Amino acid sequence: MANEIVMTKEGYDDLVKELNELKTTRRAEISEKIRVARGFGDLSENSEYDEAKNEQAIVEARILTLENQLKNVKIIEKSDTVKGTVSLGSFVTIRDVEFGDEMTYRIISSVESSNDMSTITDESPVGKALLGHKAGETVEVTIPSGAQIEYQIIKVEVSFLLGAPLHSALPITLVILFY
Repeated sequence: MANEIVMTKEGYDDLVKELNELKTTRRAEISEKIRVARGFGDLSENSEYDEAKNEQAIVEARILTLENQLKNVKIIEKSDTVKGTVSLGSFVTIRDVEFGDEMTYRIISSVESSNDMSTITDESPVGKALLGHKAGETVEVTIPSGAQIEYQIIKVEVSFLLGAPLHSALPITLVILFY
């Protein structure tokens, strides 16, 4: 598979949902904006029309990007992970060796990147450094400024969820642990 994109099932489902939303709802909304803007007259000086056409171009580009990404997705399965090893989809608790701060993150692919502060991507400096390591190991991370930070891996959990991604703020979450 050319340019294979490895991601979790939840991330894949989110991309499919976004693609469907863009192809149905967003396309229809933009089409209506264009139709209304055409009614304002001269298109050469019609800012509403220009804005709607620009929005249409952005949405169509995102649709094309998502379709291309989804063609090359490999969903990570339980069998693709090694017990106790940090991998895509795993939750990892780390401790900053210098300051003692503990943090728990879920490792996700950069394609499924989110604004959730409890996730880090597999392409980020910390994510790259953690991949393949186990609880008890210490990793050194070189951050973009050039500074080095040392993290000790406290705990690694691999969870494969039914339906929705695990979020630590949810009071009740169905989690099936295979390890």
